[in-house]
Amino acid sequence: MEKETVTVIEKDGKQIQIALAEHAGFCFGVARALNRTEEAVEAYRNSGRRIYTCGSLIHNKIVTDELLEKGVAAINRPQEAEQGAVVVVRAHGEPKVFYDMAQERGLEIVDATCPFVKRVQQLAKEAADEGHTVVIVGDETHPEVIGIKGWTDDRAIVLHSQAQAQEVCGRQLVIVCQTTIRAELLAGVVEELKKNNTILKIHNTICSATSERQNSCAELAKASDLMVVIGGKDSSNTKKLYEISKKYCENTYFIEIIEDLPLKEVEKCCKIGVAAGASTPERIIKEVIAAMSEAITNDLQPQVEETNEMEAMMDEIEKSLRLPGRGEVVTGEIVHVTNDYVVVNLGCKKDGIIPKEEMALEQEGQLTELFKEGDEIQAKVIKTDDGDGNILLSKKKLQVNEHWDEINAALDDKEVVNVKIVKEVKGGVIATYKEVSGFIPMSQLSDHFVEKADEFIGKVLPVKVSRVDQKRNKAVFSHKAFLAEEKAKKIAEIWDKLSVGDVVEGVVMRFTDYGAFVDIGGLDGLLHISEISWGKLKHPQEALSIGDKINVKILSMNAEKGKISLGLKQNMPEPWSVIDEKYEIGQVITGKVVQIKDYGAFVELEPGLDGLVHISEVAYKRVTNIADEISVGQEVSAKILEIDKERKRISLSIKETLDGPAAEEAAPAEESAQEADEAAEAEE
Repeated sequence: MEKETVTVIEKDGKQIQIALAEHAGFCFGVARALNRTEEAVEAYRNSGRRIYTCGSLIHNKIVTDELLEKGVAAINRPQEAEQGAVVVVRAHGEPKVFYDMAQERGLEIVDATCPFVKRVQQLAKEAADEGHTVVIVGDETHPEVIGIKGWTDDRAIVLHSQAQAQEVCGRQLVIVCQTTIRAELLAGVVEELKKNNTILKIHNTICSATSERQNSCAELAKASDLMVVIGGKDSSNTKKLYEISKKYCENTYFIEIIEDLPLKEVEKCCKIGVAAGASTPERIIKEVIAAMSEAITNDLQPQVEETNEMEAMMDEIEKSLRLPGRGEVVTGEIVHVTNDYVVVNLGCKKDGIIPKEEMALEQEGQLTELFKEGDEIQAKVIKTDDGDGNILLSKKKLQVNEHWDEINAALDDKEVVNVKIVKEVKGGVIATYKEVSGFIPMSQLSDHFVEKADEFIGKVLPVKVSRVDQKRNKAVFSHKAFLAEEKAKKIAEIWDKLSVGDVVEGVVMRFTDYGAFVDIGGLDGLLHISEISWGKLKHPQEALSIGDKINVKILSMNAEKGKISLGLKQNMPEPWSVIDEKYEIGQVITGKVVQIKDYGAFVELEPGLDGLVHISEVAYKRVTNIADEISVGQEVSAKILEIDKERKRISLSIKETLDGPAAEEAAPAEESAQEADEAAEAEE
């Protein structure tokens, strides 16, 4: 985000400003890495190939959690990804050895290294190839620095302080630096190195976006009473922003999510500054500013209503003449009705008059049809003199009082009322309940972030009443609170209906390495990877896809923690329990080789049911290395030699499905069989 944004709020006769630093949020490199990752998710959606990032794509837990829900998991090194997987290189970049290992593993690389970081890697590599000593100014534990150093065959010297620079002597140096460090650090280290070394070249590779972000943060901090710095707790550049801000504004807070906001402190200040690290999404920044604006604008403090002295004097005179005062509720008898007004006898020297526009008619028709002389009517005094010697009354304003009573009752009883959204205003929308107008903050309009309220205008929404200040004609509503309450009720109903052992239909919503989360009617349950199939799975995606409708069995329920454990394999018989119905000795089966040992190979007949092909049963010839004959993943035909239900073992033979051998090959094969038997018994 660029271009400083200032939110101005009027409160108690003074202006409160919330200013966003000119340079805040995603930098070019981070935005590019996130876009490339999302493009990869879309490109490989139906390919069956898993997508990983090596380390967290960016230092922001909210973003990485969202990526995990889309199926993008984080690994620490290429060896953790299965062959053929897709691995995204994050903006920080990786050392050369990473690419070498990825190629050996057969991984497909989506290189999202920031172009500025790529340039530093190239400069360091060229200097190292020319035989110079490369100095990297930066944090040696930072992923970017580790990656740069890797392009120098790990020969570069990493310095993070002037004190460290004092230890380098008698070298010919080429200097590069981490893109996110402070310029003061680079200058200090270079100054120290010049004392005892020859500087061949200084490459100031600090990213301009970093310096711009730090400078705008410093300028804003100097002019602010309170600073809020938003970013991930592990973000190096956000920590630097916090340090810079703290230097100029003691009242600085480092937050990661809205819940971290010090709202009580915010409400005390008039000039509030907001800065954000390079890994902070724009929507988080907007949510934080909206939350602070809401906290300030909705801080409803009771105020004494100012009363005009002249009006107070007139009211006192009227009272002395036994006339009803302004705002008083009166009851009288209708003495005359026209289509434009109703005249009421109030029992004093002046009659009351109710114009048609103050009637708030609930029925259609002429006043002469709706009201009759002699009827009793109640109304509220608007003016003690309408200019013609009458007391001006309003039936509509009386009803407004009744509506305020209803809203107050809804607040006290925590009841729901229906309001109509009429227009969008700064920070939220105006909503009406009958004759009463109220405010719904943008953050309370839905249970998800809303940037524009266009889709809500004209709709009638159920809301909870949050606050009421009738003296100032202010009410605050929350549709979000209603949705949260309804969701809690629905979840409670689902819990009451479910029992351990029930089989229910669910929809696969998202994956983790250890299982799948399944929606069972509004409540998510965990289907552990071990409960999906009787066979072994490396990842739940091998058996399931997002959106699959499946019948699952409830294995356990913990209402206190809100956790439900599910099982899928329980809906199918355990293979050994029905083995007699499907398999018999002498039967030829087709299966996939799933594991190879020195003494034989295991062939999967079906998930959860493996058989052993002894090395002696692979071929009629003598086999010394079974891997020379078959490989993992290969489909083979084999004959069932034995079924041992007590020990749950199946013996298979591939050679029994082949043509018989020549006589001279039989003896060596028998010797091989004996040796393999001994190896198998030893391992068991």
